[in-house]
Amino acid sequence: MEGALGDGPSDSVLFSKWRSDFSRKFQYYLDRSTPHPIGRWLGTAAVAAIYVLRVYFVQGFYIVSYGLGIYVLNLLIGFLSPMVDPELEVLDGASLPTRGSDEFKPFIRRLPEFKFWYSITKALCVAFVMTFFSIFDVPVFWPILLFYWVVLFVLTMKRQILHMMKYKYVPFSIGKQRYGGKKTAASSSSSRD
Repeated sequence: MEGALGDGPSDSVLFSKWRSDFSRKFQYYLDRSTPHPIGRWLGTAAVAAIYVLRVYFVQGFYIVSYGLGIYVLNLLIGFLSPMVDPELEVLDGASLPTRGSDEFKPFIRRLPEFKFWYSITKALCVAFVMTFFSIFDVPVFWPILLFYWVVLFVLTMKRQILHMMKYKYVPFSIGKQRYGGKKTAASSSSSRD
């Protein structure tokens, strides 16, 4: 539909174009940040610090923080878990090796690092915005929430670590594995001298 005078585009068309342009630019910057995990995580740490300072100075929104903590714990479990859970899945070609004679299969996460980072950052931003609305400031005794979250974290991580030990997988890799290689005949003869 045309504008009031019939010579310009409607507001919905302008909004749709703006949203499309914004979405394209946002995706462009997300794609550019993909190969820079340290910078991304430092930015998320800065956002988390701002959120913690906001909650500290306002002295409230503990329920929002508790919900954020539960959500981040859920994301962490997805990040540490294999895509194919050996306990639940029938052994097909994508399972983890359980014996030394099994063929090596790389660890594939249920939640990739980029999605893990993006979800945490979005959750921090949403929680930060929620701290500006008093409806989310439910009065609670925060030490109980903190204690309950710590107990939940310890029990969940214990279960996850036992799962890792039972199925012999490590969800982290520290760089590329390096091999020493074979010694040449010249280097072995000089070592005999």
